Amino acid sequence: MDTAPFGDEDTWRFPPTSGEVSGGWLHGRGSSDSKAGAAIFAHIVARLRQSADQWRGTVVLLFDVDEHTGSFGGAKAYFEGSASRIDGVMIGYPGLDHVVTGGRGVLRVRASVHGVAGHSGARTTSPSAIAKAAELVSLLHAAPVPGSAGPDFPLSAKLTVTAISGGEGYSTVPDLCTFNVDVRLTPAFDDQAALNLLRSVVADLDAQWADTRPTHLEVTTRWPAFALPKEAPLRSALLAAAGAFGVNAAPKVAGPSNIGNYLAGLGIPATAGFGVDYRGLHATDEQIRLDSIPPVQATYHQALLTLLNTA
Repeated sequence: MDTAPFGDEDTWRFPPTSGEVSGGWLHGRGSSDSKAGAAIFAHIVARLRQSADQWRGTVVLLFDVDEHTGSFGGAKAYFEGSASRIDGVMIGYPGLDHVVTGGRGVLRVRASVHGVAGHSGARTTSPSAIAKAAELVSLLHAAPVPGSAGPDFPLSAKLTVTAISGGEGYSTVPDLCTFNVDVRLTPAFDDQAALNLLRSVVADLDAQWADTRPTHLEVTTRWPAFALPKEAPLRSALLAAAGAFGVNAAPKVAGPSNIGNYLAGLGIPATAGFGVDYRGLHATDEQIRLDSIPPVQATYHQALLTLLNTA
């Protein structure tokens, strides 16, 4: 299923598709993200079917093979096409120490910065789109963003320019330079606040480059930050079940965005991580600790029984 690339296979201790077991660890690409989670959930659902007539709710097992592209096509097809009420989602990302109950949101914007084309050797210098873009990138990196939103959301907002493209050859002054801006959102700095900041910085710079066309900002992704409240049934059931099976997992707000943010935009609560102990996620020698599987499986099983019996 959907996994990260292997990288340089010669640097792996065991081949990335070997499934080699050594010292209690199972090696292989995707073992932690998220084949172990998929296998655990499949076993749980097979077991739960035996008592389905006693439930007060319904469980759906969903695998999305479009997750690593960031498009989440499988999940979107299901959630946006479902006529049923969805009370919550549990996502099997790995990590035994935390139940991820929230995450920073994301606003992604593509900026198109304009200059005036010309010859680099001309007597008169044309306004370069690259020079203007470089100045804009510097201003954005220096722009202030809010800090922590409080103890329930301890992470700060963050703004990063992640890709840039423009110009060709040596003798042409470029009239277009584009770059990508990734903004991590918090309850104190939502998508509209982030967009307002970008527009303000851009407007100030455009005013200083009066001989060029205005910069265009295209929003490509906007997912809200989310954090389940302490009394949320998903959070309570999963943390209580983990404790019952000897796993001291703490609730956590994650820095990277994930599909939980997409679900939050649909008003669907989600936990976005509790799973097996791992090493090397997306890296060389990815592996999972085999003896962490039983407590994770038992935790999810018990949490689902609790939710189904109180739905």
